[in-house]
Amino acid sequence: MSAVLGLGLAAGFGNAGVTPASAQQSFRYNPQPPKPPRQKPAQQANDGQMLVQAAEVNYDYNNSRVSAVGSVQIYYNGSTLEADKVIYDQKTKRLHAEGNVRLTDPDGKITYANLLDLSDDYRDGFVDSLRLDTADQTRMAATRADRTGGEVTIFQNGVYTACAACKDNPKKPPLWQVKGARIIHNQTEKMLYFEDARLEFFGQPIAYLPFFSTPDPTVKRKSGFLIPNYSSSTRYGVGIEVPYYFALAPDYDATVSPRYTTKQGLLLQGEFRQRLINGAYEIRGYGIRQNDQKQFNGEPGDREFRGGIDTKGQFALNDKWVWGWDAVAVSDKSFFFDYGLGPYKNALNAFLLTPDTGLSQIYLTGVGNRSYFDARVMHFLGYSAADDQSTIPIVHPVIDYSNVLNRNVLGGEFSYKANFTSLSRQTASFDAINPTAFAAGYCLPTSADPLARTRSQCLLRGIPGDYTRLTAEVEWRRSFTDSIGQIFTPFASLRGDVISANIDNQPGVSNYLPIGSTQTARLMPTVGLEYRYPFINVQPWGTTTIEPIGQLIIRPNEPSAGRLPNEDAQSFTFDDSNLFRVDKFSGYDRVEGGGRANVGVQATTQFDRGGFVNVLFGQSYQLFGLNSFAVQDPTNTGIGSGLETARSDYVARIAYQPNRIYSLIARTRLDEATGTVRRFELEGRANFDRFGVSLLYGNYDAQPELGFLTRREGVVATGSVKVATNWMLSGALRYDISNQTINQYIVGAGYVDDCFIIAANYITDYAYTSKSYTSPVTDHRIMLQIGLRTIGGTSFSAAQ
Repeated sequence: MSAVLGLGLAAGFGNAGVTPASAQQSFRYNPQPPKPPRQKPAQQANDGQMLVQAAEVNYDYNNSRVSAVGSVQIYYNGSTLEADKVIYDQKTKRLHAEGNVRLTDPDGKITYANLLDLSDDYRDGFVDSLRLDTADQTRMAATRADRTGGEVTIFQNGVYTACAACKDNPKKPPLWQVKGARIIHNQTEKMLYFEDARLEFFGQPIAYLPFFSTPDPTVKRKSGFLIPNYSSSTRYGVGIEVPYYFALAPDYDATVSPRYTTKQGLLLQGEFRQRLINGAYEIRGYGIRQNDQKQFNGEPGDREFRGGIDTKGQFALNDKWVWGWDAVAVSDKSFFFDYGLGPYKNALNAFLLTPDTGLSQIYLTGVGNRSYFDARVMHFLGYSAADDQSTIPIVHPVIDYSNVLNRNVLGGEFSYKANFTSLSRQTASFDAINPTAFAAGYCLPTSADPLARTRSQCLLRGIPGDYTRLTAEVEWRRSFTDSIGQIFTPFASLRGDVISANIDNQPGVSNYLPIGSTQTARLMPTVGLEYRYPFINVQPWGTTTIEPIGQLIIRPNEPSAGRLPNEDAQSFTFDDSNLFRVDKFSGYDRVEGGGRANVGVQATTQFDRGGFVNVLFGQSYQLFGLNSFAVQDPTNTGIGSGLETARSDYVARIAYQPNRIYSLIARTRLDEATGTVRRFELEGRANFDRFGVSLLYGNYDAQPELGFLTRREGVVATGSVKVATNWMLSGALRYDISNQTINQYIVGAGYVDDCFIIAANYITDYAYTSKSYTSPVTDHRIMLQIGLRTIGGTSFSAAQ
């Protein structure tokens, strides 16, 4: 550009003398000779045109210099040079610009300087009082910058930051910056090297670094060391982790993260990632030879070699189908927990997700406009010391399919669905439901008296042996609205199940189910009618709709009720959400039978200025036949639910949201005979511009049939507040009112802006790590994370 500038100015003005300052000059010149037919892409993009604008242009014949003075602007090949004065020396082939110099490159990089001196090929030169702004909002400044060889720039007394300047006071130091006696930028390597550097926050030095390097801001992936991470634990002592990143190719990379621990030695970690045209996968591996395994005396970690591997991937077959996997294998169940790996790597995620099992699976999923398919094989690895792996099932496989026809059948909607489940378990899984059984360990796999496993002592959560079930169901429904607004919805369904169970003869199992091979089929036809009659009242302030709802269901008794395994329908709560469900069980292993009527009334008021109130109250009646919820199955599902009597308990809900800030919802279940509160939940939320809070209060009656011998009452609260523009405080706790103790909480604080992140969290939780397998121990964890944009991040964690 500089050579062309000289030729352009000389040729454009020839023998011109001094151009009057009052005349703004603008001209174009093409100094390039005709180009050959074949050119490099960059040359083809170079049109060679130059535009120079200045208040005054001078030509010095004796010294072969051309000068542009006053608001000089030079445009060439996408670059722009602005200055008070620009001089080109044809003898030395140097470009000299001074006074308010601003050079903008085609890639958006802007250089500010008081003086700029470069060779005509831009390979060598210097800049005084430099300030450099890049397109990705990083900034550098230096008292002088020297460029040599066209690839290395040395910034003397340099400053680097990725933070924006303060709008109110641009001279104020940025949030963070790195100062170095020399900052070397190698454009070929795309690296920044800092010598005699110090890290400053708000202008105050906090760390001294004799030397460090980092990729320049244009690099998204580059091999090299990452910022170390620090951790501590009572089990492995102090840990220092120094990751090294390998940018192997545009589509795959790897990270090796050795962690040296003071008590246990070297923990090796490695991760490989690859993105393909239709998906991505990753593999992580861990291993350690422990120096002091007695730190885990009697626990799963009491071994010399420990390690694990986990991987996951997902790939798209087309726009509707995906397949993938998750897999984990580990030497012992507490390895990830003890060293803060896998699901426990981030203490906050571990608190929120409560990873009790490691899931390995292969799956295939398809989603259509009105259909859904999912098939997966699953293996669960118990992470808790209380888990006995032999009692956890292997699912091989579970398949779900559903479809709603896109055409009417007899004027109504026709749908069908199917489920296939096959699983196996080595050892029966029992849960204690009374204090005697719990204290004596009757329900543990290691029980000395397994014959004491009876229905009054234990629940049979999972059968030993093999269990396979195929379920298919078709359903039809149609709605009619008469002239006065009544809505009638008749419906009909037919469900069939084929079940095969091979139950091993293990101690106590025969008290619940027949031992040996069982093959059976069951059929459940259902017809019913739903009735709604909405009454609408319109007022100037809003609209109120009152809607009586009635549902009549006719069907035979549940076949083999309570005499078949129950693997997927164990979780059940009767409340407002399932009052009008035709089959209220949560899974396929149980099917509701007998004639039933569900009745209730719903009222909704929608306010014209926003907000609403919704109220629901209802009850369910067993009209005839066997009440499925009164049948005792191996897990006592339905017993004590409020549906086991001919007239169910009352369920109610009220939801109120006056605006976008506040919301409140309360739901309850009341005893049908006495009106006693059996269940009550109250949840409130408030979200303001600067803070948000939520509170969930629960009060639940005793359910001795499920092992809850006393009433339970507690509170879960969360909150966050934006104390300043970028500062956030947050916290959460779970308070057991019945026992007057806080059994889980987290307190955190964080700062986030466009260039810096810092977050600290203190977490207390319970974990089953003791060798007794019975009582959880308190787990305290502290986690600190720091991130500097373009530089990297580090973390510190401590566990007790």
